[in-house]
Amino acid sequence: EVQLQAFGGGLVQAGGSLRLSCAASGFTFDDYVIGWFRQAPGKEREGVSCISSSDGSTYYTDSVKGRFTISSDNAKNTMYLQMNSLKPEDTAVYYCAAEFSTTGCATQGFWGYWGQGTQVTVSS
Repeated sequence: EVQLQAFGGGLVQAGGSLRLSCAASGFTFDDYVIGWFRQAPGKEREGVSCISSSDGSTYYTDSVKGRFTISSDNAKNTMYLQMNSLKPEDTAVYYCAAEFSTTGCATQGFWGYWGQGTQVTVSS
């Protein structure tokens, strides 16, 4: 059974940092794309960042470029999102997701596996 568990959220002041982790079980990252999404109150879910296991390519939405870094430890089957210089507009529930794919994650339209969300709150 594929399971994803996200953790590491919390309350932080603007300008601070957090690192989110997503532990996967039931599959290995080989031939999967894995990514982070977020949903703020009253807003649609948006893709934040993703990484393709096939070639290590990454994608970041424009609003987090230069501030967030995605990485994965395939030996631990864990994905991370290092978030620096956090802004109040980064406040959201963050979800990790995965899908079988051998192509780049930026164009991945369907994500079949989701973890529970972890709340990130950035105070001004």
